[in-house]
Amino acid sequence: MVDPRQILAGFLTVTMFVMLAHMIRRDHFSSHSEVRMTPFPMTSYEGSKFEEHNTLSVDSSGLWRDDASELKPCWTKPSLEEGELSDGYVTFSLTDGPEYHVSQIADAVVVAKSLGATLVIPDIRGSKLGDKRDFDDVYDAEKFISSLDGVVRVVRQPPTKISTKKLAVVKVPNRVTKEHIVENIEPVFREKGNIRLATYFPSVNMRKSKAISELDSVACMGMFGSLELQPEVRGVVDSMVERLRTLSRKSDGRFVAVDLRVDVLEKKGCKDKAGSGSKSCYNAGEIATFLRKLGFGKDTTIYLTQSRWDSSLDALKELFPKTYTKEGIMPMDKKDQFLNPEAPTLEEVVDFHICSESDVFVPAISGLFYANAAGRRISTGKTQILVPADISASSASPDKYLSHYVTKQNHLAYSCYCS
Repeated sequence: MVDPRQILAGFLTVTMFVMLAHMIRRDHFSSHSEVRMTPFPMTSYEGSKFEEHNTLSVDSSGLWRDDASELKPCWTKPSLEEGELSDGYVTFSLTDGPEYHVSQIADAVVVAKSLGATLVIPDIRGSKLGDKRDFDDVYDAEKFISSLDGVVRVVRQPPTKISTKKLAVVKVPNRVTKEHIVENIEPVFREKGNIRLATYFPSVNMRKSKAISELDSVACMGMFGSLELQPEVRGVVDSMVERLRTLSRKSDGRFVAVDLRVDVLEKKGCKDKAGSGSKSCYNAGEIATFLRKLGFGKDTTIYLTQSRWDSSLDALKELFPKTYTKEGIMPMDKKDQFLNPEAPTLEEVVDFHICSESDVFVPAISGLFYANAAGRRISTGKTQILVPADISASSASPDKYLSHYVTKQNHLAYSCYCS
């Protein structure tokens, strides 16, 4: 006959071991999930070169950092007073690529608001001759008009009496100031009545503004609140993102987007500048080594902004077999329309938005694409932006290579959004 006391003792012993196991497991996970604030050096990547020195510590959350807390627009919507309105029109074109479009829209809205002019929805002119599209081919025109309602008047077409061929062309520096408008643009507008803007970029300046004025609020609205993809283009981006997440089952659907285009790398040369150690871009082999030393495994899914496969990318695929270009994951029925080398605007738009929505973004090429993709990511809380560098050690923490736009919170987006 079994002694009840023995049964009770056995039960208590088992219970004690179970409790001990839970305590050990909890302590183990807690030791890896503590928020640690540790100082570290940073590698810069500003404008046309990498030259960062970080002064802000961040918490470590591994390779796949969760999205940051949702930011809310902190701009105010300026009212449109009838007394401010003129009879003139401001026309312009979106040129070169989506990373330029974001800035061009912001400047055009600021100029039109300052002049009290009516803004004409732009057409889109790609980087190649003949790549000309209507605004509606890429962006949602109704969203654009409604987002600016009460801020500036917007029309789809100027009156027939206005010939865009005869309009006075006024050059506008990116992030145009009120002073520049008053001194250089307003006199031409008052004399001619209508103008056409041509934005130029004297530098890649996406630094945070110190204060938010009415015009800064207008710029924020133009840059972050007015451009949305039209449904077909949005659908292609969504299907490709979903495909990449499906391919990333071993990393819980998370993937890395790398802005790496062979033609741009060839133009830049990816060389050290005068032995300074600063670089304007990194090639496929260097990116592969960088990602591996940060701890990304061979099962990591990587999306490249390169359109079609090139043999120079083989070094990346050797370390990361699940590396894809648009050609490999775009829906078959969309390839003829979206992968046209003579009219690359649509594929550039796809690249910009996938890089803005990926779990990790790595800008292998410095410049405006990096700066404006970073701004869009910051506005949606996707702050895992890793800036490449030559790592001498066999391994390194990803936190050491976070973009200074995030660690210093010095991107223009931080002027436009509040926590």
